[in-house]
Amino acid sequence: MEGRAAGLRMNALLLAAAIGYLSGSVPYGLLLTRAAGLGDIRSIGSGNIGATNVLRTGNKKVAAGTLVLDALKGAVPVLVLGALWGRDAGLAAGIGALLGHVFPVWLRFQGGKGVATGAGVLLAASWWIGLLCAVIWFAMAKVTRISSASALTACLAAPAIALLSGDLRLAGFALVVALVVIWRHQDNIRRLLAGTEPRIGKGK
Repeated sequence: MEGRAAGLRMNALLLAAAIGYLSGSVPYGLLLTRAAGLGDIRSIGSGNIGATNVLRTGNKKVAAGTLVLDALKGAVPVLVLGALWGRDAGLAAGIGALLGHVFPVWLRFQGGKGVATGAGVLLAASWWIGLLCAVIWFAMAKVTRISSASALTACLAAPAIALLSGDLRLAGFALVVALVVIWRHQDNIRRLLAGTEPRIGKGK
């Protein structure tokens, strides 16, 4: 019986991750910019499908819409599947959603950098950790005007904040989110070290 229960639990986690992946893989940045007549976002700025690059089109409303939808596609699976199948299923769905955004099957696995979606899954998994990370992001953005530096700082803070709460499972979840986002920012990190990273709303 225990073996069967463990198998069912694993199947539920895998299904939750798959559902999360499908939700996360919807490329809202690409869809919204096309719907607004702004062309293919992949040919603009950095070529990324996320809100920061959408902002480079000059359309703040479309960028804001992308930000909200990218966050929601991470948050909704965590909340819904967590309520239906338990906390672990919600966390699995969150990781799936983040990977779906970063590696969307519809775009040959060339997706975004995971900041908005990562924020969404963190907020849904633990609203206070997500809120603290958002405050850190805004504070860094205010000081540096560099989106990547703000995102990286907030991501690095997330697992540390979770660890201080004593919730090791949540800390592990936040660490996975942070590692995925940091890995997707390798080029940005190199430009930050070289002092050539563009500021918000400008360049690549």
